[in-house]
Amino acid sequence: MRGYCFDALWYRSAMTGLDKRLLLTTLLLLAACDRRPDPAILANIESEQRAAADDAGRIECAVGEAAPFAADCTIEQTVDAEGTLLTLRQPDGGFHRLRIARDGRGVIAADGSEAAKVTVVGDNRIEVAIGGARYRLPATVGPVAR
Repeated sequence: MRGYCFDALWYRSAMTGLDKRLLLTTLLLLAACDRRPDPAILANIESEQRAAADDAGRIECAVGEAAPFAADCTIEQTVDAEGTLLTLRQPDGGFHRLRIARDGRGVIAADGSEAAKVTVVGDNRIEVAIGGARYRLPATVGPVAR
């Protein structure tokens, strides 16, 4: 070897069998360490992590009769002397307060003059319509414990 240049002829003649095996092992280890992850897999993982972070505390809602559902609303849960109160906040600043009913109805309007209409939309999900907004909430759907 001269300086940083590699002289292949000198290298082949100077290497013993053991040296060649050590070199091969070293090259294989270096090749394994230099593996770059698939950009598509990384993008998918990052997307899932962002979605999980964004979804934390978010629920699907539709504000307006013809509006599509999107995970744009937030939900806050507080407990007071009367039970659990849910505050559902819309992206436009509007909100509704619902109280979790203990009699099997799901939720009821906690304030205001509008009643909440509750519909079961699937396993462990209900849709609540109130004041021109619709919300999809997780719920235990089944027989009422008395």
